[in-house]
Amino acid sequence: MSGASKHPERDAAVIVAMDAEGLVAVLTSDLPDHGGEYLFLPGGRMEPGEDPQDCARRELLEESGVTAETWRHLGAYAITLGSTARVHLYEARGLTLGPQQLAPGEEDFKLSWWPLGDAIAAAADGRFLLPAGPLALMLAARAAHLP
Repeated sequence: MSGASKHPERDAAVIVAMDAEGLVAVLTSDLPDHGGEYLFLPGGRMEPGEDPQDCARRELLEESGVTAETWRHLGAYAITLGSTARVHLYEARGLTLGPQQLAPGEEDFKLSWWPLGDAIAAAADGRFLLPAGPLALMLAARAAHLP
């Protein structure tokens, strides 16, 4: 980490939580600094000492109230060229639903369940602000169609 960085370079996790019917947990929030409401998948930055999958489990529970029995790592990618931090993408299945446990600043996160194809179409329409969610959706869809 360079001394010029304002924030510690922490890895992150983003999760495609898919239920037995193939519906994906999608969150919505108004982001006025970016011009309106956007879609995103559950996820966030790792806490000190946390490994990527533990971060994914925690963020999925906090933001969507969901726990999962089965986890598949979909890959890890640089967040930006200017950072050594990576975003770890996961698919979660065998879901159990519970209440959201939103942190301060997340109170307006609205959870809905989308068919995977509809979520990918929304990504293609620019309705996701951050790129990790659309990438995770596409990798999960690709993996679902491979033998």
